[in-house]
Amino acid sequence: MNIDFSLLLVLITLACGIIWFIGSLIFRKPQSILVEYARSFFPLLLLVLVLRSFIFEPFRIPSGSMKPTLLVGDFILVNKFAYGVRLPVIHKKILDTGEPERGDVAVFRYPLDPRLDYIKRIVGVPGDVLQYRDKKLVVNGVEASQDLLGDYDDPDGGRQATVEIVEDLIGVEHRILTTRNARNGDFEIKVPEGMYFAMGDNRDNSNDSRYWRFVPEDHLVGRAFMVWMHFNRNNGWFKLGRVGESIQ
Repeated sequence: MNIDFSLLLVLITLACGIIWFIGSLIFRKPQSILVEYARSFFPLLLLVLVLRSFIFEPFRIPSGSMKPTLLVGDFILVNKFAYGVRLPVIHKKILDTGEPERGDVAVFRYPLDPRLDYIKRIVGVPGDVLQYRDKKLVVNGVEASQDLLGDYDDPDGGRQATVEIVEDLIGVEHRILTTRNARNGDFEIKVPEGMYFAMGDNRDNSNDSRYWRFVPEDHLVGRAFMVWMHFNRNNGWFKLGRVGESIQ
């Protein structure tokens, strides 16, 4: 079952505020335990609501679609101010602060099920003409150069024959993975206005815009910028070396 945590946080904060306000009017000191709890928790809940809704929000990486940039078990911070300030729950933009740039690692609501959050790399912005051929990306006629690093040592123990590559996405260098003998999935497409094209860095193991097309602008959540913790019992539990690592 998918729980809308934003809605839950709003409702709990609102309930605490109402209980505190009404209880303060009705009860004289000593006030009821319920009113005291509401008075204690309301400021903290309000602070968390403001920070999470308008500034930073934490997310956990559940899959390997963004390897090697992000690993399963990474806990990341997302800058929600980067793509505009939006009201919680209804996601209405109230302040325009910027737009995604090609190469950004972005969190967005999954177009086929907006209750789910996805994270991918923006490879196409409105107006871009994209081609994907022989596992190489071409943006507006310019091929994103690739330098082979070698076989990828998967921390999760993956057995597929995967190679690691440094890709220069028209001025933005980042690492990607491709799997030997996997289908290329060639395509050519133009990104419409108000839309973005997103792909996982684990190119042959990612459910992304190649399969469900575009990310609408109003589905954007924010730009991922830092790993603040890593916890995965399958590959060594805590990895202190990833704490504080910037997301490129």
